[in-house]
Amino acid sequence: MNKLLKSRRRGSALPLAVVAIIILMAMGVGLLSLGFNSRTYSLRMATDIEARCAADAGLAAALFEMNEKLKVKPWDGSSLPQAIDAELPYSDEVCSYRVTGSLAGGYVIQSLGKSGNATRGVQATIGLQSAFNHAILTKQTLTLKSGTVVDGYNSEDMADTDVTADIGSQSNSDSSVILNAGSTVKGDVFVAPGNELDKAIKDLGSSVSGDKFTSAPEPLPTVVAPVMEAKGAITATGQTVKITPAESGTYSAIALSQLSTKDKGVTVTTPSVLEVSGGDVDLGNSCEIVVKEGSSLTIYTDGDIHCRNGSAINSENPPEAADTLQIYATGADKQFFDIKAKSDFTGIIYAPDADVVLYAKGDAYGSIVADDFSYMAGGNFYYDKALQSKNTVDDDAVVFVVTRWQETKLADSDFKSFAMIESVPIQPLQK
Repeated sequence: MNKLLKSRRRGSALPLAVVAIIILMAMGVGLLSLGFNSRTYSLRMATDIEARCAADAGLAAALFEMNEKLKVKPWDGSSLPQAIDAELPYSDEVCSYRVTGSLAGGYVIQSLGKSGNATRGVQATIGLQSAFNHAILTKQTLTLKSGTVVDGYNSEDMADTDVTADIGSQSNSDSSVILNAGSTVKGDVFVAPGNELDKAIKDLGSSVSGDKFTSAPEPLPTVVAPVMEAKGAITATGQTVKITPAESGTYSAIALSQLSTKDKGVTVTTPSVLEVSGGDVDLGNSCEIVVKEGSSLTIYTDGDIHCRNGSAINSENPPEAADTLQIYATGADKQFFDIKAKSDFTGIIYAPDADVVLYAKGDAYGSIVADDFSYMAGGNFYYDKALQSKNTVDDDAVVFVVTRWQETKLADSDFKSFAMIESVPIQPLQK
């Protein structure tokens, strides 16, 4: 009897082992299936992400081409950027993009990215943005003198009192913005991301009505001077040089010497445009460039601007006319602008690769874009909100920017049905 029971116990182990094996196999198959599905899902997600990145790259390429077109004057909107299956460098992805629309109705970019069998589409509306959206913007350092007030107004509507005057730097280094004791900013103060805010903005006892924050750097386009007739050099020794539209042109230098008479320097009596190429704008002691009331002056220069003792660049226009004087830096190398005014300074300066120092015995009206900027004036700085409307294709330093972005459904047929120039090969997007 005992032998029979022992035999039955040994025989019952086999079914249990089979059941255990079946359970383990089921678990193994389940885990294998889970791993396979996870792998498949991750690969699908990866290709979706790659396709989305390719679509964004196509959008960026179209935006870049639109901004390149802005450099050619006058604007030609008859041929807009487009490409089919443009190869992305250092990757296997491709993208197709096209720009449609007009200046009057606005432009839209559509871009389709492809990675393997995955496709993703994005769409963006773009618009023109002025370079003078801030009171003061620098690429490196910005310094306000003690007691300086930065405020805003609107020359197109003097009753508009709801104007902020933002200042900031595209740098994130320590002391990128220095606010000395007693200075006041009636707006925001910003720097680039990547550093502690209190280190990047060195506040020595200022008053800021807005916020302090980090912001991604904005595009600062290169300005190209218009093609004009070569005129030699502008010099003044014992006389006043009058500038009219007939004198508009390209000059090798502007050199004014110290004089003993009252007539010394340059006066601008009607709207004029001067390019200084290959030399500097050098105002000797007590010499001046005066923009008469009812006139305006635009200066493009690839050299430096020096205002010696007692010299000045002045405007007789009402101080609210901020674009009466416009100065644009066009040099490929580092430039230095030392600008003085005997009373109020009225003007806009666009010099993203220049060190700019502004001295004025009165207040300053306008907007400044510089590499490094120091405001050493005895008065305050007033930003003109109306400068934000300097955003047409004929204005300098404007760029197309994305105003709205969204994902959308697109297919190859959306682009292959579009009128393409088949004779021109599609070039790979540049890195």
